[in-house]
Amino acid sequence: MSDFWISYSYILWLSIVLYALDLHVSATTRFYDFKVQTMRITKMCKTKQIVSINQMFPGPVIYAQEDDQIIVKVTNETPYNTTLHWHGVRQKLSCWYDGPSYITQCPILSGQNFVYKFTLEKQKGTLFWHAHVSWLRGTVYGAIIVYPKMGIPSPFRNPYKEQIILLGEYWHKDVVQLEHEALESGGAPSPADAFTINGQPGPNYKCSSNNDVYKMVVIPGKTYMLRIVNAALNSEHFFTIARHKMTILEADGEYTKPLIVNHLMIAPGQTINVLVTADQPVNRYSMAMGPYVSAKNISFQKLPAISYFQYTGSTAKQIVMPAQLPTVTDDLAVKTVMDGLRSLHPVMVPREIDVNLFFTIGLNVEKCGSSNPDKNCQGPHGGVLGASVNNISFTSPTFSLLQAYYKDINGHFTRDFPDTPHKVYDYVNGAPNNIPHDTQSLVGTRTKVLEFGSRVELILQDTGTVSTENHPVHMHGYSFYVVGYGSGNYNSRTAKLNLVDPPYLNTIGVPVGGWAAIRFVADNPGVWFMHCHLEIHMSWGLSMAFIVKNGKGEMQTLPPPPGDMPTC
Repeated sequence: MSDFWISYSYILWLSIVLYALDLHVSATTRFYDFKVQTMRITKMCKTKQIVSINQMFPGPVIYAQEDDQIIVKVTNETPYNTTLHWHGVRQKLSCWYDGPSYITQCPILSGQNFVYKFTLEKQKGTLFWHAHVSWLRGTVYGAIIVYPKMGIPSPFRNPYKEQIILLGEYWHKDVVQLEHEALESGGAPSPADAFTINGQPGPNYKCSSNNDVYKMVVIPGKTYMLRIVNAALNSEHFFTIARHKMTILEADGEYTKPLIVNHLMIAPGQTINVLVTADQPVNRYSMAMGPYVSAKNISFQKLPAISYFQYTGSTAKQIVMPAQLPTVTDDLAVKTVMDGLRSLHPVMVPREIDVNLFFTIGLNVEKCGSSNPDKNCQGPHGGVLGASVNNISFTSPTFSLLQAYYKDINGHFTRDFPDTPHKVYDYVNGAPNNIPHDTQSLVGTRTKVLEFGSRVELILQDTGTVSTENHPVHMHGYSFYVVGYGSGNYNSRTAKLNLVDPPYLNTIGVPVGGWAAIRFVADNPGVWFMHCHLEIHMSWGLSMAFIVKNGKGEMQTLPPPPGDMPTC
């Protein structure tokens, strides 16, 4: 009887949400009006001005159903250039609306607007949106919640209720200034002043008050779904709830086999849905977000953000039950969860491969070329920190790559990104480290061209130059099957691949000192960015772009650009 009422309550709650949003079965288009605005907020006794959407931090939620069309009018009322990226949306035949600045569009200038239009074709689950120019996504982000079509049941037990959990980082300094200072210095950026859960840092930080703590009120005995999104800029995180187990049901908007965990590591760009049952004695329990640090010799925020998983009937006099996070360098805790992640059902993984790619990813140190090295060369050994793919550091263009490609405008990019690194070596244990003499990279705006329909296998290999590190690599326009994952150098003869039920993700944490093997079919024409979702690594150049050519016929051909595309 209790299961019935839990399911009934959830269905009733979901019906109310859908009705309030006018999401009827017959309606397929959802309209949103996003105004990019500045607002003043106070955290930890300091007030600053941030960029926001509709004066909200975090930003508004986009609610939809599978196969809905989404139309978002974005008006820029700030002095900053702006674009928005719809992270995890596969943008089938709608590459123009993907959003990364100077990749698929020029930025929306101050006082201008642009209308994004895309369809959530065969997609459901938890995704998110964020700014994709400079480091504005430090405050410009929000969730996208895509429900199954009406009448299609969930493969899992319905929760009593659901809650969005947005993880972030917060600086007292302006994030655009933060990026500028880091790049000008040649060194690493300042660590965050705090981590945040739903915009709140919690009680651990200096001058945090009770108003700075997010509280999720729960009813004893009920089961809740948490839709967890990591929107942080420069660090990866562990997440846990004191004395409660979590059951992972979804990753990056795709169902997974249920996996029970005490904690999880979630990197920037990743989303994970979990079920949690309020099955402990009535009290307040910490929900904690702390750092996972895989690189050597870096500074980071050590204090975790805390929010409360608060039972009805608990009182302020009760001691909050503390959460136990893994140690900051616990690589095994990361591996354990990833090893257990599987698609819910067997999937159609490409077996025959047309294009084999091997990309090394990692850091570089460039030689100092400044006349003021104390100011501009604060990297290791007086060098300048950088990052690269196949030892090529991506140079951000000043004109939209998609427009240049579509209109055949020369001079903005080349089509010669290599399939493999120029030099073969022991990538993990024998990487060049005579800084800065053999740690430099090539530079360029290089792209890799794929024929429509190509079946691609891509090996992403971490390297030990400067430091091995877990890199969350995100691919625009596609999800991919993670068919393999391991430590050390990839070896095709010994690597164990899962071609039955691998997880289907859009962001993969390439393990520290290890590799990940992904497969996808290049069936979505356009120019698609692939980059590390640690913002400083992307700024340093750990990115590249794929060009997927048109196929045959209208359904395999990228349509012309919209008439209101921003101009550079």
